[in-house]
Amino acid sequence: MILVVCFDRPKGEVSVERKTSREAGSSAPRPLFTIGHSVLEFGPFAKLLKDCGVELVADVRSVPQSARLSHFSQPVLEKLLAAENISYLFLGEELGGRPDDADAYRPNGVVDYAARRKSYAFQRGVERLLKELEDGPVAVMCAEEDPLECHRFMMVCPELVKLGVDPLHIRKGGQIETQEAAEDRLLKANGLGSVATNTLFPQARSDALEDAYRLQAERFAFRVNPVAQESW
Repeated sequence: MILVVCFDRPKGEVSVERKTSREAGSSAPRPLFTIGHSVLEFGPFAKLLKDCGVELVADVRSVPQSARLSHFSQPVLEKLLAAENISYLFLGEELGGRPDDADAYRPNGVVDYAARRKSYAFQRGVERLLKELEDGPVAVMCAEEDPLECHRFMMVCPELVKLGVDPLHIRKGGQIETQEAAEDRLLKANGLGSVATNTLFPQARSDALEDAYRLQAERFAFRVNPVAQESW
């Protein structure tokens, strides 16, 4: 079974349809989703995944544990997903938002997402993600419901877009937000909304997005005490 993502641009709607390989074409691209588990119980979380046909969850939390929600701690989550015929893959060491690498942090202690994307570990993580995507739909999972507040969007998604993959973000209630729509929200949230609707100068949008990602990271990216950095 292959999923076909349908875009209704006039209405701004996105739908996910299940089709056979013959109907969709054997070379039809598999969708890559992102999702934040937030405070959901496992049942509703699993339903979101299954409604999108997700076959594998790639966990990009640096620490795959939850003190308040034990069903999202790695050993328990992996077993629960298996019972729903969904595979689990931990990529927190490669794609996590709290890298154990001094070169990935700015002097003020904030993670430098652009620098991290250049690292060997990050690149190997992305390669693994794309390899898994060849076999079926994948959902990149972290904790935050809103992708704009999570490193999966601020750090991982720009690299995926660069490689020709446009992620789809599973939001609460089962709504699907496109990467472009999320980027438009990012631009508006950082005072660059006029660029979001400017389709005549794509380079202007690209430059504005780079600034918006940096500003967003200053607010939401993980940070360490600069004094602690000196001991690395």
